This record gives sequence, structure tokens and C-alpha cells, in this order.
Amino acid sequence: MLPLQVFCGVYQEVSLKKTFRRSHMNSKSLLEEAIKAREKAYIPYSHFGVGAALLDSEGQVHHGCNIENAAYGPTNCAERTAMFSAIANGHQARSFKAIAVVADTEGPVAPCGVCRQVMVELCDLDMLVILGNLKGEIRETTVRELLPDSFGPSDLIKK
Repeated sequence: MLPLQVFCGVYQEVSLKKTFRRSHMNSKSLLEEAIKAREKAYIPYSHFGVGAALLDSEGQVHHGCNIENAAYGPTNCAERTAMFSAIANGHQARSFKAIAVVADTEGPVAPCGVCRQVMVELCDLDMLVILGNLKGEIRETTVRELLPDSFGPSDLIKK
């Protein structure tokens, strides 16, 4: 569908093969799923559509899109919509393999701070995160790289 330019090093390519080993998905196909999800966005105020596609451990893809609200605060991002939907459908936190996020931006779009924090909570820190735009550019990273020195479940004192 899109001619993709992958901006990643050897380490990320190796981890990518491991990530998609048991799935028909790859970075390009997961990004194409994010583009499909973006088409569902409810964006009457910003007109800035974002799509996300979350790959679970069983090879199923969960779509997410941003959903705006006139009060702005209740707006939900595409990444959180995909993660929350997967959890609501019975998938375990930290069992996800990859997420792709796409928007009509100059370079590959990056998740907001709130979405990065939710990723720390619900995803493995080394999970692949594929950032893209509608021009076909992508950048691959991990949850850990998106939010270094994060505060997460392991930081809470157990009683």
C-alpha cells in the first residue's frame, strides 16, 4: 500500500524479526492497519486524525483512533484506544508484541506523554513501537526509548 522507508539499525531489525516471528504481520502491514484505524477517527475539532494498530501475542490486531470531545479533556488518543480495547477484550497487559501509530505529519508521528505513560503500564518496555506518517516514512523504537527513566508498576511499594 505505502512505500515505506525504514530508519532503523541492525539491532532493531533483529528485534523486529523476533517480534513478528509467529505472526503474518510486519512493520509495513501493521502500519497499514494503523492507516485503516485512522479512517475511523472522530475529529470534528482538530481535524487531525491518528490511527494505531496494536499486535497482540496471538497475532490479532486491535485498532485505535483518536476520539475528540468538545470539552477537550475527555478526548482519547488512538494509542490508548487500541490498548484499552485489547485489555477490554481479555488480553493481558504486557503481552503485546508491537504497536504502529500513524498521522498526516511531516515526519513520523510520536505518541503524546500520556500515551507513553500508559504504554509503560500496559506494554513490555522493549515492545516495538512503529511511528509513521502518510508519506510512508517510519521510525522504529521501543517503549523504553520513548519514555526513559519512566515510573511504572515496579516502582510502587508492595505491602
